[in-house]
Formats: sequence, structure tokens, C-alpha cells
Amino acid sequence: MVTEHITADADIAPVAALIADPARAAMLTALLDGRALAAGELARVAGVSPPTASAHLARLLDGGMVAVVAQGRHRYYRLAGPEVAEVLEVLARVGPRPRVRSLRQSRQARLLGEARTCYDHLAGRAGVELLGALLAAGYLVGQEAFEVTERGERGLAGLGVDVGAVRDTRRGFAPGCLDWTERRFHLGGALGAAVTCALMDRGWYRRGVARRVVEVTEKGRKGIAAIYACKELTSHALVTEMR
Repeated sequence: MVTEHITADADIAPVAALIADPARAAMLTALLDGRALAAGELARVAGVSPPTASAHLARLLDGGMVAVVAQGRHRYYRLAGPEVAEVLEVLARVGPRPRVRSLRQSRQARLLGEARTCYDHLAGRAGVELLGALLAAGYLVGQEAFEVTERGERGLAGLGVDVGAVRDTRRGFAPGCLDWTERRFHLGGALGAAVTCALMDRGWYRRGVARRVVEVTEKGRKGIAAIYACKELTSHALVTEMR
């Protein structure tokens, strides 16, 4: 007779082993901007041959770390979900910073610190400032997990965010995500993703030239200032404010 022993702790060793390989870690980090990439591009990022990259991706797929997006005969890989991104961000906070060996690396590190995507929500100094603006304006309340106020529902609706629809998703609503460069919270979860998507659509932010880098536009700087000033950002007010 075989007795099954059930413990309260999850077995994290297989996941840790998958991330521990430098090539696989580089691939996972490259996917942190939420976009799907081809195996060839991930091979270049990791500095390995295409066959080696395919073997690594097969292991990540089997381990539930990545998912495949098929488009015709082409296969692209993305992170399996926001929980994988959260694990990678936590490890980035506790891991040592890579040594900067070139001017290009120094510039990219600076840009990542200023504004980047953390899977599907805004991170870096821009993400921290956005959360600060939403709190200062009374749109959100909380310290480590956040709730939307009545004023916030109106204000976020003006930005194109349907708070009710966001609540209906199975994902965590509005947790604070400790930023690995700023060491302060930015807005994560379903609300963080919805706000980031809405502000990208409005042109407050745009994708940068480097992977994961986000640029804050002049329109975005004015918009954040308007939120700090506690102005009601209705669609009409936005048009007026951004002129």
C-alpha cells in the first residue's frame, strides 16, 4: 500500500530549477513586456543556438512558465500568465544587479528605471508616480493593496477604465507591486493592467525602442499633473487639458 503524503508547502524546486539556467532566465526576462516572441529572437536574447533555444523553450513549456501562440505555421512564446511575471519581478528585487559594461547597457538600465512594463502594467519611476497621483487625487485608497473610491470610479471612467468590468476578472484586483528599481509600490493586478492599457491608448505612454522600455509623452506628463491637481478627468476635460 502506498501512502500519499500531503504537505502544506508547494514544491518550488522545479520552478526554481527552470529559472536558474542563465539562458532560460534571459528568455523569461525578455518576455516580461507581455509580448510574444519567436524562438529565433529568444535564441538571440539568450545567446544560444536555435536548437538549444528550442530545448530550453520545451522545458519552460512543460513547466508551465510559457505558453505558445500559434499564427499559421509560426509559433510564438509568451509568459504563461501574470503570476509568472510576479515571480520574476520578485527575483529581480532580491538578485544582484548586473554589472554595466558599456554605454549602451548604462543607457538601457537608466531607461528601464524610468519607465517600463511589468508584464502588462506600468513600472519604474513612471509606474510609482502614476500610483502616487491616483492616491493623491483620492482615486485609490490603501497601502499594499488598493481599492477604488467613488471619485476614483468617475475619474478612471474618464480615462476609459470600466472599474466594474475589471472587478469581474479572476485576477487580483489592485495589489501593490513592489518595484525592483524604485523599491516602492506601483499599481499591479487587473486594475494596473487596465489603467496602463487605457493610458497607452490615449497616448500618455508609448513603447520605447528597447525591449520593455516605455516612454512618457508630453501628453502623459500633463495628464499625470492633472491627476495630482485632483481635476476630474472626464473625456471633455481631457481634451481641454491636453491642448
